[in-house]
Amino acid sequence: MTQPAFSICVYCGSRPGTNPQFTEVAKAVGQWIGSRGGQLVYGGGRSGLMGVVAEATQQAGGRVVGIIPQALVDKELANQACDELHIVKNMHERKAMMAERSDAFVALPGGIGTFEELFEVWTWRQLGYHDKPVGILNVDGYYDAMLQFLQSCVGNGFMGEWQMGLVESSSDASALLQNLVQNAGSQLDTPPLRSVI
Repeated sequence: MTQPAFSICVYCGSRPGTNPQFTEVAKAVGQWIGSRGGQLVYGGGRSGLMGVVAEATQQAGGRVVGIIPQALVDKELANQACDELHIVKNMHERKAMMAERSDAFVALPGGIGTFEELFEVWTWRQLGYHDKPVGILNVDGYYDAMLQFLQSCVGNGFMGEWQMGLVESSSDASALLQNLVQNAGSQLDTPPLRSVI
């Protein structure tokens, strides 16, 4: 088996959402990964944007690693077409394995599960548990309100600009993915255990 050129974790919705651009971008992300000999690591479902990005990755020649908790196998319709499908005990195991198998992380549109995964891997980075790049693909302004709120957290003294700098946000899928892959493995520019209080 040929070693993938890179491995990128994609967090996204198990639903397609109401905006057709969400599906189009999920497809483009999968095509980008697969056409460059990359490997997708994701939540293992075949519904919604999760299924779209996985199918597009494989169709473009990439490998797909799905990781799904037993409790969600039926709810999220586990994707048996994955090159590797890992069924784990719980969400903690899922997220730990996704992080371990990935060189970088990107969040596409999604719901509370996507938000939770994004914020956890971001928190892990600020604490120095990993130095892998994290990105937000802001499709058609989907994350505008969230990013504005996060800036208000900075303004209110609960976050620092250096923390915001640990995540790259862009509406350009190709440019964002290219930057994440290029920066994979780079060291934090700020002290990893700097106080957030």
